[in-house]
Amino acid sequence: MRYGIVGTGMMGGEHIRNIRLLDDVSITAIADPVESSLDWAAQSLGDQQPARFRSAEELAEKGEVDAVIVASPNFTHRAVLEPLFDRGLAILCEKPLATTIADADWIVERAARNPAPFWTGMEYRYMPPVARFIADVHGGRIGALKMLSMREHRFPFLVKVGDWNRFSRNSGGTMVEKCCHFFDLMRLIVGAEAERVYCSGGIDVNHLDERYDGETPDILDNSYTVVDFANGVRAMLDLCMFADGAEHQEEIAAVGDAARLDVLVPPGDLVFSPRVGFGAPKQVVREHVAVDDMAMEAGSHHGATFYQHAAFARAVRGEGPVEVTAEDGRRAVLIGAAAEISAREKRAVEMRELDTTG
Repeated sequence: MRYGIVGTGMMGGEHIRNIRLLDDVSITAIADPVESSLDWAAQSLGDQQPARFRSAEELAEKGEVDAVIVASPNFTHRAVLEPLFDRGLAILCEKPLATTIADADWIVERAARNPAPFWTGMEYRYMPPVARFIADVHGGRIGALKMLSMREHRFPFLVKVGDWNRFSRNSGGTMVEKCCHFFDLMRLIVGAEAERVYCSGGIDVNHLDERYDGETPDILDNSYTVVDFANGVRAMLDLCMFADGAEHQEEIAAVGDAARLDVLVPPGDLVFSPRVGFGAPKQVVREHVAVDDMAMEAGSHHGATFYQHAAFARAVRGEGPVEVTAEDGRRAVLIGAAAEISAREKRAVEMRELDTTG
């Protein structure tokens, strides 16, 4: 199976490292308008030197590939995808699917007509501890799910080529760029669609002293977001991007009518806490979920990128389903866009305001 990579910056490099762990694959083409990014990717591939192109159009026309990974900046996705769709290639497109709802709608429509699989890159689903957490919640371990809370306390946005991620017009805003992962997980775990979003967020610590052509970055660096779902479950995301020293970067807690279940990343532990009644001894059970060492070393998403690529490869070969569709990507963008509006306008946003497709 022959892969092409469009966008050979930081995330493109992570995809390259993980694809190389798969059996019976090769990376035969890379594309990026920045020569130094192409050089870096070529160096990381060693003896396996792919054809080099400066655009997705050139790669689609001249590259000999079966599947393409789109890891270019968020705002380029629609333009990058168009020639790949025209060639009918299998595609894994990094999150967020797009920076605008209109572009996300267009991608969903084109993906539906594409003869080969289209996959939205939602790595967080594939962290082994998170995957186990989801399976346990869906399996009824906590009873009927009532509340879902997520926390990401982490480092600020990293520096990207051209500093494109410093501005909402390029990234979709923090709630789209970063938090689409969590909104996707909410939908997956809750098993329903969002009806209402309220986000309180600010720009309080990060990037305040940065200037790009005299312009100050406008991306949120902290927020609380509450999402009401159609089945009555409510979910909450607590985001802080100036909490570099936090012990756990990601924490997710699901509370049902019978128990609570937490997942902590790192270290990759599940913590199960059944209801015991007031005053009774607690019966907390802690379990570690192991991750393949090579998968951990090949990426920065707790091994998730490797497991996602294994599933994507199965789908391309006709050995498994597409597990994260373009529509999944669009729904995550919708919630993120609603959160951005809510934070700016200081009001709850009804999803029907944004979703014209029903």
